[in-house]
This record gives sequence, structure tokens and C-alpha cells, in this order.
Amino acid sequence: MVRAVRWRVGPAGARGVVLVLHGGQVASTAPARPWQPAAVRMRGFVGPLARATAGADVAVGLVRYRYRGWNAERADPARDVVEALDAVVAELGPVPVVLLGHSMGGRAALRCAGHPAVTGVVALAPWCPPQEAAEQLAGRALVTLHGDRDKVTDPAETRDFAVRARAAGARVAGFEVAGADHAMLRRSRDWHLAAAGLSAALLGVGSAPDEVTRAFAVRGSDRAGLRIALPRGRRGVSCGVPKER
Repeated sequence: MVRAVRWRVGPAGARGVVLVLHGGQVASTAPARPWQPAAVRMRGFVGPLARATAGADVAVGLVRYRYRGWNAERADPARDVVEALDAVVAELGPVPVVLLGHSMGGRAALRCAGHPAVTGVVALAPWCPPQEAAEQLAGRALVTLHGDRDKVTDPAETRDFAVRARAAGARVAGFEVAGADHAMLRRSRDWHLAAAGLSAALLGVGSAPDEVTRAFAVRGSDRAGLRIALPRGRRGVSCGVPKER
């Protein structure tokens, strides 16, 4: 059993995995607990993920952190994600993994994208400091979603990181979530359905939207396809996401 992962959709016979990574704090060595708001926030993605990947033998798990904070050079959540990825490979073999991370969890997902098991990252309002390396995303797929009213992490820094990742050889697309804040409380249903559908598409379950396919084809340091408007309400993102809750 993988200690570093709390499974929500069981891994038995899984041919793909989505690991969900919650946010946290810049610095804290207080224990991370599943009832803390950052962790609770990500539970809302589990049901849409399960529906978007139904019948495809995809396991869905929440990564357990030891501490609430990133903690400078220690990058504690990234270490926990690597442990979780290693444990998934040990249990399930070389199955493809998509990392779905919010805020600090988004930074951890990006930092760990070079792990051999990782095929793609869906980063929600990720924390992307200007010095954050992007070369590890070469050969991977990256989709970012960021609210235009986010006052905690900077949408412009997310786009700058996406450009660096694209220049390093990643397939990259980005969505702008109009009217949304960092906590993803505004337009929460749109966040849930889009993230689920995109994660499924990166595992080959369903297809990515045409805008994403076009953005993935862009190379170099071009910024095209990094501010795709996320549709509102029932339209969702057309990539295999169920339209009903």
C-alpha cells in the first residue's frame, strides 16, 4: 500500500494515475492534515476526475504532505511528491501519471515533472517564482489555469513559466479563468470540470480541446495559446468532461 497517497479511486489494475496536490504555505513545519482548508479544497476535484476517467482504469489519489510549508530550499512538498511517484511505480509499474496541483501543489507538480512516470501536469493557479526551473518539463505536456483576479500567485509569472517550459521542449497551453480568484471559489464548477477533463485528456482518455491542440503545436518562446478563455457554465471544456455533476 502506498503510504504517501490517499487513494480516492482505487489503484487495482490501474493503467493510469492522477495525483492531486493541494496548496500550503510559504514556510511552515506544522504537520499537514487532511482537514486543513488547502487540502479540503482539492477534494472537490475527485468526483469530476472519477467521472471524466470512468471505465478507463485510472486511479485517483491525494498526495500526503508531511508539512504545510514549502520551506525554501527544502521544498518539502516536492520531496513528498517524489516519494509518492516512486511508490506508485513500485506498486503499479510504469503507468503514466498526471499531476494536478493547486498553488504550492502546482509548484510541486512542476518541480517533479521530470520524474519518469509523469506524462503531464495540470497546474491550477501555480506558484511560479521567476527563478523556478522549467527544463524538467521537456517532453511532457503542461496545461495551466489561472484566475485573472488572483492576488496570491501571479498569473503573469505563470505565463512566464509556461514560456520557459515551452522553450525547453514541453507541449504547453494555458487558460485564463475570468473573474476567478486564487481559492477557486468563484467559478468552482468550471475549475473542477476543466481540470478533470484536461487531466483525463493528458492520459489519453477523451480528447483535448482544439485550442489546446493548437497551443501544444507552438514551439520556442512564442506566447500563443497561453491565455485561452475558459468557457463559463455548462459549456465547460470539451475534452471528455461530463456536463452534469
